[in-house]
Amino acid sequence: MRRMLTAKLQNSTGVLNRFTGVLSRRQVNIESISVGASDDPNISRITIIIEVDSYEEVEQIIKQLNRLIDVVRVRDITDIPHLEREVILVKLSAPTSKRAEILAVIQPFRASVVDVAPKSITIQVTGDADKIEALLRVIKPYGIQNIARTGSTGFSRDFS
Repeated sequence: MRRMLTAKLQNSTGVLNRFTGVLSRRQVNIESISVGASDDPNISRITIIIEVDSYEEVEQIIKQLNRLIDVVRVRDITDIPHLEREVILVKLSAPTSKRAEILAVIQPFRASVVDVAPKSITIQVTGDADKIEALLRVIKPYGIQNIARTGSTGFSRDFS
């Protein structure tokens, strides 16, 4: 089962290695990991997508991660309302005769063209994993030359 965890960590040397080491020792597959600064310069935020077999397993992982000295807090936000976004760049084969068709196909995904070359175009799209996968299915027949994905990032929603 796919689970989305968010964590706040102290900005210190080796903290990411210790954090991912817990997952590695438990042989947990990391689908996506995104790390960046938070509103506090001493704290980093991690969003990690993992694949686990059970709720009990994810609970044990969270307990182990929360015990690490530099971890402020780890939460599983999969089942609560949350925002999740990923950015993807895709370079497509795009002969001049197919460009109008490609632009029409990517428009419903709110994708934008960020680079044009004589035989290809590069598009960018932001969205959740389902939107990204749907876009990839639609553009695959045109010939994907290269893909770069950021990995998912996100946090829980407020209701106040």
